[in-house]
Amino acid sequence: MAANGMQQSDESATRNGIQALEMAFTGITKCRQDVENTKNNLTSHYKGSDGKAFADLVTAWEEKADVIMVNVQDMIETLNHTLAEHGKQQGSSVDSINQAYAQSDAVFDALRG
Repeated sequence: MAANGMQQSDESATRNGIQALEMAFTGITKCRQDVENTKNNLTSHYKGSDGKAFADLVTAWEEKADVIMVNVQDMIETLNHTLAEHGKQQGSSVDSINQAYAQSDAVFDALRG
């Protein structure tokens, strides 16, 4: 057991969890960008009620992706807090994740018009 009360295996598992969540966050961000690009490419050619239904579907998916991204970010912050509370160096850069999230939101807002 480490001197600060956190077992080495706990620390390793926590760091692995952070890394997995960061990879998930990055993957979701990439998926969102791909969906947004596809939507923009199709929207110019996809008119009428079917085009609107497609846009509504993508918007609903993006809203759900937003919720997932916020939850993943919250979990990362919680795990980083756990490491910090046990005197460990922070496992990842939460600021970097926040910036990526804000940037992805800005990109989607700009693409939406």
